[in-house]
Amino acid sequence: MRKLRSLRFLLPVACLLIGTIALAQRSRRRDAPVDRSGLPQWEMDARFTKDVFTFARIKYPSDRGGWSREKWGVDYPDSDLNFSYRLQQITSLKVHPEGKILELTDLELFDYPWIYIVEPGDMDLTDEETAGLRRYLLNGGFLMVDDFWGEREWDNFYHNIKRVFPDREPVDLPMDHPIFSCVFPLKLTRNQLQVPAIYRGYSSQFDGVTWERPDAREVHFRAIFDDKGRMMAMICHNTDNGDGWEREGENEYYFREFSEKKAYPLGINIVFYAMTH
Repeated sequence: MRKLRSLRFLLPVACLLIGTIALAQRSRRRDAPVDRSGLPQWEMDARFTKDVFTFARIKYPSDRGGWSREKWGVDYPDSDLNFSYRLQQITSLKVHPEGKILELTDLELFDYPWIYIVEPGDMDLTDEETAGLRRYLLNGGFLMVDDFWGEREWDNFYHNIKRVFPDREPVDLPMDHPIFSCVFPLKLTRNQLQVPAIYRGYSSQFDGVTWERPDAREVHFRAIFDDKGRMMAMICHNTDNGDGWEREGENEYYFREFSEKKAYPLGINIVFYAMTH
């Protein structure tokens, strides 16, 4: 049974997000029922089932053996469910309670304005998927990339994203960029926003270490922009926001230090920025 905690830090600030924004599994099978493990359910207005925010997770192939369930499905379903629940709970966004798993070649991809790719360190997109992601982003879609660590995993992701956009370069965002303050003002340095996996997170209170490997000490928030300056992708490297969402009920210190102060505020900022810019 999932244990939910009170968001003492987030709740007073959540009133900054006003107005409703209308947006055009324990098993990892794409259409299998999702085990909510006691997470509260809510009803959507049947007239507007497609006018809600949906956590859309991308299923991708890996260069380490076809469909890498251990990679594209990391933290699923709890991270997706918990994040969707918190969006519904503390903001005025109308949110789908279960989310969606999609492939980059799915025609319905264009029904979802925000997509999430996790652990792309071994991602190996096909030519069709590369073209699909390019079309999606150039036509107004937004990609959040999360939870990959070190130089080898960055190099692999960079190889894939350069196949998508050979003429575009990921650029480091300054910490005064509006994405870090559009809902929750995150007055922290990049490295202070580092979210480790839970096993490293609860031990960090004793040794201060939040990175998962020696070449992953520095956090990077990089973006890709279109020709008009619209951000198409937010790339969170050397940090694991998804674990902050997934593991919120498992350790009090981890929740207070990483889920509540960092992973949820940053995730909500990214969604809000993507939907309004």
